[in-house]
Amino acid sequence: MKTTVILGPTASGKTRLAVHVARRVKGEIISVDSRQVYRDMDIGTGKDLDEYQIDNQSIPYHLINIVDAGSDYNLFQYQQDFSRVLPEILARGHVPILCGGTGLYLEAVLKGHRYTAIPVNQTLRTELEMKSDDELLERFRHVPSEYTHLADTSTRKRLIRAIEIATYLTENPATDFSGPVSQPDAVVFGIDLPVEVRRQRITERLHQRLQNGLIDEVQRLLENGIPAEKLIFYGLEYKFITQYLHGELEYATMTARLETAIHQFAKRQMTFFRKMERDGLRIHWLDGQLPTAHLVDIIVTDFQSFTF
Repeated sequence: MKTTVILGPTASGKTRLAVHVARRVKGEIISVDSRQVYRDMDIGTGKDLDEYQIDNQSIPYHLINIVDAGSDYNLFQYQQDFSRVLPEILARGHVPILCGGTGLYLEAVLKGHRYTAIPVNQTLRTELEMKSDDELLERFRHVPSEYTHLADTSTRKRLIRAIEIATYLTENPATDFSGPVSQPDAVVFGIDLPVEVRRQRITERLHQRLQNGLIDEVQRLLENGIPAEKLIFYGLEYKFITQYLHGELEYATMTARLETAIHQFAKRQMTFFRKMERDGLRIHWLDGQLPTAHLVDIIVTDFQSFTF
């Protein structure tokens, strides 16, 4: 059975669209989001769990709220969890619908990347943290490996991880990374929006979340013992609001910087999706300004044409 993928940048309406498609095709949703795996991080990660209810019908979802906030969770663990969930959905005769905007996670499961099990090298990471971004890029170029063309170097954290993987492969050339990896046969749809529309949606959604408890959510996480440095590591909302709560930023400054950071994040998401296309993944782009019902019809019709 074909798997449907619905990807797009933040605030593009992925969840709502995926839920309505799932209702039409008897589907179950697999979240592809590196932060929605954490419990008690709801508003800041945009889980929007109420959207999984349509006319008193609950649409099943997976890989949301599976680990405690503050825990470590990585791409390799996500692949393992994905490899467990996917065959269970197929065994029920339902359609798996992957929905999310974490391009690295999505690419890993679609292509069955096998390098995610490479262990963390804390000594190397400590050394790399002292270097500038330009120095890191130069370091990466000097450790070529079979992973080089797969690497995502769009952020400093991912660039350091790419160097870590390349270094391990160079030092351990005989390591065998073969093994079972669930790799779905997927039809991929992407939500595309004009930049000005995307920016407007991001701004509106951010202010709604700030008014509807986002700051309280971060405060509760801190009060529950999650270290500030761990929340800051989660980035975006958790980083800037933690700094605000600690008195490092004024409210207006926090809001402005957070809004800018989310706009930049959405741009990086689209850049990564375009890279996935250049690397051979076919994405059927949809006009995100069309009504949800119209988009659902397009996806269901296209999906059925690929399936039957």
